Amino acid sequence: MSAQPQEPRIPRRRAPIVVTIGVVIALVIAFFVFVGLYADVLWYDQLGFLGVLTTEWISRVILFVIGFLAMAVPVWASIQIAYRTRPVYAKLNSQLDRYQEVFEPLRRLAMYGIPVVLGVFAGVSTSTRWDLTLTWLNRTPFGTTDPQFGFDIGFFVFELPFYRSIVGFASAVVLLSLLLVIATNYLYGSIRVSGREVVISKSARVQIAVTAGIYLLLQAVSIWLDQYAAVTEQGELITGAAYTDVNAVIPGRGIIAAIFVVVALLFFVTAVIGRWRLPLVGTALLVVSSLLIGSLYPWVIQRFQVDPSARTLEAPYIERNIDLTRDAYGVADIETIPFNAETDAEPGALREDATTTANIRLMDPLVISPAFQQLEQFRQYYQFPDALDVDRYQIEGETRDTVVAVRDLALEGLGDAQTWFNSHIVYTHGYGLVAAAGNQRSVDGQPVFLQSGIPSTGELGDFQPRVYFGETSPEYSIVGAPEGTDPVELDYPAGGDSARETQSTFDGDGGPKLDNVFTKLVYALKFQSEQIFLSEAVNDESQILYDREPLERVRKVAPYLTLDTDTYPSVVDGRIVWIVDGYTLTDQYPYSNKVSMSEAIADSEGLPQTLPFDEVNYIRNSVKATVDAYDGSVTLYAWDEQDPVLQTWQKIFPNTLEPMSEMSGELLSHVRYPADLFKMQRAVLGRYHVTDPFSFYSREDAWTTPNDPTAGANSTLLQPPYYLTMQMPGQDVPSYSLYSTFIPEARGEQSRNVLRGYLAVDSDAGSTDGERADGYGSLRLLTLPEDDNVPGPGQVQAQFNGDPSISATLNILKQGQSEVINGNLLTVPVGGGLLYVQPVYVKSTGNTSYPLLQKVLVAFGDQIAFEDTLDLALDVLFGGDSGAEAGDNEVEPAPEPTTPPDGGEPTTPTTPTTPTTPSDEVQALLNEAKVALQDKQAALAEGDWAAYGVADAQLAEIIAQLIELTSAEQPAG
Repeated sequence: MSAQPQEPRIPRRRAPIVVTIGVVIALVIAFFVFVGLYADVLWYDQLGFLGVLTTEWISRVILFVIGFLAMAVPVWASIQIAYRTRPVYAKLNSQLDRYQEVFEPLRRLAMYGIPVVLGVFAGVSTSTRWDLTLTWLNRTPFGTTDPQFGFDIGFFVFELPFYRSIVGFASAVVLLSLLLVIATNYLYGSIRVSGREVVISKSARVQIAVTAGIYLLLQAVSIWLDQYAAVTEQGELITGAAYTDVNAVIPGRGIIAAIFVVVALLFFVTAVIGRWRLPLVGTALLVVSSLLIGSLYPWVIQRFQVDPSARTLEAPYIERNIDLTRDAYGVADIETIPFNAETDAEPGALREDATTTANIRLMDPLVISPAFQQLEQFRQYYQFPDALDVDRYQIEGETRDTVVAVRDLALEGLGDAQTWFNSHIVYTHGYGLVAAAGNQRSVDGQPVFLQSGIPSTGELGDFQPRVYFGETSPEYSIVGAPEGTDPVELDYPAGGDSARETQSTFDGDGGPKLDNVFTKLVYALKFQSEQIFLSEAVNDESQILYDREPLERVRKVAPYLTLDTDTYPSVVDGRIVWIVDGYTLTDQYPYSNKVSMSEAIADSEGLPQTLPFDEVNYIRNSVKATVDAYDGSVTLYAWDEQDPVLQTWQKIFPNTLEPMSEMSGELLSHVRYPADLFKMQRAVLGRYHVTDPFSFYSREDAWTTPNDPTAGANSTLLQPPYYLTMQMPGQDVPSYSLYSTFIPEARGEQSRNVLRGYLAVDSDAGSTDGERADGYGSLRLLTLPEDDNVPGPGQVQAQFNGDPSISATLNILKQGQSEVINGNLLTVPVGGGLLYVQPVYVKSTGNTSYPLLQKVLVAFGDQIAFEDTLDLALDVLFGGDSGAEAGDNEVEPAPEPTTPPDGGEPTTPTTPTTPTTPSDEVQALLNEAKVALQDKQAALAEGDWAAYGVADAQLAEIIAQLIELTSAEQPAG
């Protein structure tokens, strides 16, 4: 019986399963990508800037396609031509046979896959240059020409970078094509190596020679464009073309470009006649000529012609650098004022500076934040920033400098109550703006609040106090509800007998609406929270607020701007708004010195940070932006309408900027000259205040910004500029200003901390609707003579720290382990000289303590005073009568303990008050303490330990008597 034939086993087909899984994964990824893109569309559309997003997206897509095709098509064509013209009966060695066996099954994939992969990389790279392409297409002339070539400056800013990027991209395409052509021809036998002989087929010769010739032509164009780039390159002496560049480098590049063209033609000739000798010889000559003309000749000119007479030969080019640098940084019109500073403190010297003296700020915004937190925080879920802001307000007909901060949310303060519902539905906004007088304090040293409390009350009038968009707002909040629904958002913590509601409902237009299932799903996926989709608190009227930080919102709607690092809140037209300064930058301004922006703006108030555009040589404060703290609306105002860079971006993003004429007078009254721009200008003016090229070359009068004397002896952080209302020489009336000082630039390890310059800029934009004040932005530089040794901030701080009587008083203030904190050291031009003012704070131990202003240090010339108030200190310094009042002699009475609206424990100061004027007995003991301290220091210097012990014991006894006496003099609590 024969065996039954077995049916063949059918293999399991896994391919459809794998394909299905791959398709599903791809669809999931695509959906998540779509979710992110769709959320962006909703966000921009709600804010009214959808055109910004779509313009960028469309530009990126078009450039990706162009980049992809520009790379993939030539590469694919090159490989195809090399393959299709391969010899049919080529004799290959065994090694190439093995290569072909391995490669042949993958040939089709490789011939299409390699161009596609390279095309994708090229497309991505090209799409990132969307801004460069759009600015070239919409370029605006500057109206001024460079001194070397006579081109409009717009050519170097907008055109030259674009042309060089095109040539660079084309060179990469041709070079990759050439390498792949050689590889393909070698693999298929069109190129054979036999011993020392290289045999190339005719088709391969033509293709390789033509491709190499095209590559050399592109290099010729690149080198030709490099001529023009010489005026923006950083040299050893200046930015821009110096003597050697103009007389050797630039003409040399033109010659080398011509040689490249000749050699390229030789390659084209080889494609026709088949002889490689000519292009090979030409290439060798090209290398030699490039070394001789491009490197050796400029070195010879520099070494033997320029270096011996550099001061004279470089003078015209240094003058170009000075003029164009000052233009590019907006300091060309600076008013330089010789200033012979008085150093003798005569009685009545401040009589003509009464207004300036009355506006000297004693409240340091970097020190008093703990006072705001303890006195105005009220609940643990509120917070204030560590660094407060300064502003000014019209109060009772007078402009008063203030220290301001927003009371924002701190969700981590909820502790165990930080549930999803509380974090995103209930605790949605901060509440109120707190403002303190800059030049006043209470009797025990607390700030004097002009606007404070919950509900918010004070001198700033009625305004919308709710802060949904702040610097520390939650990642996202869901707000809004149908009319008639009970509110659930915590407004402010009312308590006690208060009948006011503590909840509210957002009624603005602040974010995308969650009015359908799909939108809820989109944001549930975006924020990885299923509660957005499932929660009953999310209804058809709900809005989701996110990307709430003011700088982030402005950065997204104006991607062409670099933003000032300090945004600040102001009450404007009944709303709290954040004011943001935006800059347009470039590093392609001819002959202008390049500055690292991150280094220039770094000081003791802010450490260096990473910026997308760091090395710059042109800057304009082109845009003022506002972000409404309630609904997050962003308004961009064209502040510098003459800026060609801004005009170019206005063509790219039309209808996104409002003219400056639309700014209200109240908004203008809070606009100020931006600090980062001022820091850049002071960094430049350290050298470029010198306009004589010979002096500039010698660097005989180079300046630098002094280190912050309050940051510690070993600190290298620069002293920040400060906002003050003051009257500079050359001004008729005081103005809100921003100032900084200069000392001589250090030579080696030696540095003289004496003042050489005082720079100030008028920061008052006026208060008339749509009209900027004429003086706004006017820069004034006081230059002090070389033989006038007015002490710099470092010297003054050393005087304060080393004075025995001050040290004795500070030791008393430090009793009980209290901490003495030196506030900002201000420099004010009054009395014909420069007055230094430094508030001194005392902070007791304990977690709930905060600094209290207790003393004021002042200095004028070599004379110093240290008293309880600025008024008293000035009178002591100026012979008993300064001639002006600082406004803090009659300090405000200590505020009553503040009871939070939730009925919690009253907030009271934790540091005992200091008497305003010491009694005669206290003063006598202070004098004895001064003598004992001097004896102690002298004994320590001589190594006389017995005398040191006696003086130390005497000092301790005096301090004990002082403590007992001052405690007895304290008023009864």
